[in-house]
Amino acid sequence: MTRPPFAPVTADDLKIVSAQLGRPARDAVGIAARCVCGAPTVVATAPRLSDGTPFPTLYYLTHPAATAALSFLEATQVMNEFNQLLADDETVHDQYRRAHTGFLADRATLGDVPEIAGISSGGMPDRVKCLHALAAHSLAAGPGVNPIGDLALARAAWTPAVCECLDYSAADA
Repeated sequence: MTRPPFAPVTADDLKIVSAQLGRPARDAVGIAARCVCGAPTVVATAPRLSDGTPFPTLYYLTHPAATAALSFLEATQVMNEFNQLLADDETVHDQYRRAHTGFLADRATLGDVPEIAGISSGGMPDRVKCLHALAAHSLAAGPGVNPIGDLALARAAWTPAVCECLDYSAADA
């Protein structure tokens, strides 16, 4: 199996991700998307954490401005709207199912974790549960792969095309 095309994680990346999260980064195996300035935006996380815990969320959104924008959408009930779209539009639902299948294939390249077999993230393949996870998948996989993640990013008051990073130079210390 071929690994997903994300960049290896560096020590500097881990420092920045830890600063973004406000806690140590856990079991990062790569950087799946970056800000235009080069700072990590989405970290790829091992499907089994070093403490043995299964971790289904391969693509994890770390960028504070992106996280805040997606949290705002969740607070304004956008997930209900997107769930209705999945129920009403078979084409979107089919694309979403394919996104789920692709996500599982990406994660499988990093190892088999039977406890999370068939489970992706964000509610895929049949509901919308977490816009953060779906947007992270869209950022990692690129436009046109995850229709709900794409819609969330289009609606968010944040774009990966404009740097809104904090000064992470303190993370170098």
